[in-house]
Amino acid sequence: MLGPGDEADDVGQETFVRFFNALRSFRGDAALQTYLVRIAMNLSLNALRRRRWQIARFLRHDSAPASALALSEPGGQAALEGAERTARVQEALASLDEKHRAVVVLRFFNELSTRETAELLGIPEGTVMSRLKRALEKLRPLLGGLEEV
Repeated sequence: MLGPGDEADDVGQETFVRFFNALRSFRGDAALQTYLVRIAMNLSLNALRRRRWQIARFLRHDSAPASALALSEPGGQAALEGAERTARVQEALASLDEKHRAVVVLRFFNELSTRETAELLGIPEGTVMSRLKRALEKLRPLLGGLEEV
């Protein structure tokens, strides 16, 4: 959900720290894998919110637009377009509620099957498909005109 980098590594470590600290209160109502994924997703969503806030704060205080700096570098136009595309997808995903976002991330980014997604989230396959359909309906207008790479 965060892409490669230090932030994703930090979330991964924090996931296991929180899991370890919560082991005593774990009731076993859900599968361990589901419990871990839920912790990781919540921490990832929090990290994305922080990232958006920091970027917005930086852009408000930056006197030179980032696009001008990026365009001056070799290959800067393509890098800028890729970064804008990534930011647009992340922003669109962030607009989804947690249950819909989880299904999209697991199905499209983690490339899990409908059955695997259902097992991981502890929901029926039909629920996975309906959440995916609703998520895609919400994402289409937000990502309209976005080319596939």
